[in-house]
Amino acid sequence: MNKKVAIALLLSTSSIEPIAFAAEQNIIELDEVVVTGALQEKASESAVPVTVLSDKELNLKVGHSIGETLKNELGITSQSFGPGVGTPVIRGQSGPRVRVLNNGIGSNDASAISPDHATSVEPLLAERIEVLRGPATLLYGSGAIGGVVNVIDNRIPGKLPENLLGGALEQRFDSVSDESSTVMKIEGGKSNLAYHLDGFYRDRNNLDIGGSAIDVNAAQATDPVLDVIQNTKSYINNTSAHAISGSAGVSLIGDPGFAGISINRLENNYGIAPDGSGGELTRIDLKQSKYDFKSELKNPIRYAESLRMKLGYTDYQHTEIPDGVAASFFTNKTYESRLELTHNPLGIFRGMVGFQAIASDFRAIDKSTNEEIVPQTQTNSYGVFAVESFNTGAFANQLGVRAEDTTLQPQGFSSLSYVPVSASASSLWKINDSNGLNLAITRSQRAPQVQELLANGFHDATRSFERGNIELREETSYNLDLGYKFKSNWVSAQLDLFHNWAGDYIYQQRNGEFIDDAPVVETRQADATFMGYESKLVFPLLENRNGLVDLTLFSDFTRGQFVNGADVPRMPPLRFGFQLDHSKGRWNSNLRLTRGEAQTHAGDNDTPTASYLLLSLGTQYQLLNLKGADILLFAKANNLTNENIRNATSYLRNFAPEPGRGAEIGFRVNY
Repeated sequence: MNKKVAIALLLSTSSIEPIAFAAEQNIIELDEVVVTGALQEKASESAVPVTVLSDKELNLKVGHSIGETLKNELGITSQSFGPGVGTPVIRGQSGPRVRVLNNGIGSNDASAISPDHATSVEPLLAERIEVLRGPATLLYGSGAIGGVVNVIDNRIPGKLPENLLGGALEQRFDSVSDESSTVMKIEGGKSNLAYHLDGFYRDRNNLDIGGSAIDVNAAQATDPVLDVIQNTKSYINNTSAHAISGSAGVSLIGDPGFAGISINRLENNYGIAPDGSGGELTRIDLKQSKYDFKSELKNPIRYAESLRMKLGYTDYQHTEIPDGVAASFFTNKTYESRLELTHNPLGIFRGMVGFQAIASDFRAIDKSTNEEIVPQTQTNSYGVFAVESFNTGAFANQLGVRAEDTTLQPQGFSSLSYVPVSASASSLWKINDSNGLNLAITRSQRAPQVQELLANGFHDATRSFERGNIELREETSYNLDLGYKFKSNWVSAQLDLFHNWAGDYIYQQRNGEFIDDAPVVETRQADATFMGYESKLVFPLLENRNGLVDLTLFSDFTRGQFVNGADVPRMPPLRFGFQLDHSKGRWNSNLRLTRGEAQTHAGDNDTPTASYLLLSLGTQYQLLNLKGADILLFAKANNLTNENIRNATSYLRNFAPEPGRGAEIGFRVNY
């Protein structure tokens, strides 16, 4: 371990936590209940790292995408593809290895298939975001090696509201792209009926940055035929966007449980940063309709505590439009169903068993040439799962198992079948009131997804010729997670170490070839290892009539390497820094400084990224019961030093740096 890693490990880590009433905030965090898991356990009692964002903390952190919202959390970064796209990266894992859910059911868009595809799950509408690792992820899929991100928005109400009419209105403005966003929610209920309506609108111009858009030397190092003749400074061309969404849901609620339905429509149009060659400017026009059903029965049979059912249908499509002409067209129509039975305690065991079925119809075609990029493929996946928890003395334990049967039927090819089997075990040793030690072991398998297997064509947004590999085998990962937690009146500490042995790891990488001046990106498979840590130290510095002040030291690190010594591409760099949180009454603020080290382990045919310093400031003030409404005022100053930051996990890091200096202001009214 080099000196920088050792120093950062001693510093430890944290997320940005605006501490409104710091002492009370700590208590709330410890008692936070994780609703995504099988047994809705407390986050503080989980044997694996858990991230929960809600209320004012989520309001201050929410970004343009799920990845941007979570990018400062422990072990999480964002795989940006310009400002229009940001999918979460957990411990270096992304795409199909991080399953994004909306109210416990898959988003079922195309974001896991390609890095240029925006996720359809909108953080502006979220009431709560939970990130899980370990045994509980097996409830939602064998392939979630990195973890599960569940965005909860109460689209289908599960309990009867107190009032007939309530809701919220939020308005934001961000100077870095002149972005204006509006969110509105109306919900209520009476007798046994509850309803929910929501919607948002976002509009932005080109993104401001802290230097030149294109790193010409780096871009030409990986693409020698590229002739950069246009390179903007202080902004990225073609990064404007606008999006609109609306949802409606209704539930029938009574003593036995509830049943409800919802419908959502999303339209999102965003641009892709150009390569400076003076060629085509590509925009993506994304449209999605989603229909969901959810129900829960309490005590349906003698040995059952609850029976939950979820059904969803997603009709997703997006068109990539270079210079106004429709070209690459992706469509994905997906049915997903889940049945979850939580049983009454059986001796020391409490848990859940369930069944999940997913059927998708995916296709990618170039409309301008009528050539197939990915042939139309019907994928059917059936899975059974179980998660059980039990306590033995000072140990809180959890076991999980999942088996799937996945079949792909591509037109023009023979059927492909896979049987992933996964299992996980974790244990938390509560040594005493101050100390806890946790251990988790997971074996996770995932079947290759359709584009990894069958892609063969030019993809406009990525400006590459993508080549799949129909000979891919199941990817098998063995993960070891060891953690320690300490809490006292003068300090709280957390340290998590992980090591992941991935057999037949599937990844995309340039091979050095070019077809019609487009670099060839091929899907490969090789054994790899991932190791790293996440850590934090929190010190309460003072508590007097001027307020409460906490100091947090933080760091995280991931290293990915193939067994032949080569580097796994697009790994996040070592990060460390500090955060100061101040609160007094209804006012709270935080100052955060993050140091990101240079990523020199870029992988073959990729380029390293430089180190950076990221300084940010946030503040909130709450007005309670103002004429029947609660009003939250907030402001953020991002990248105060205006650094030109290249994101090591981004495919477009040489063409689209992270946002420059900007100020965001807004308010939220709850009534």
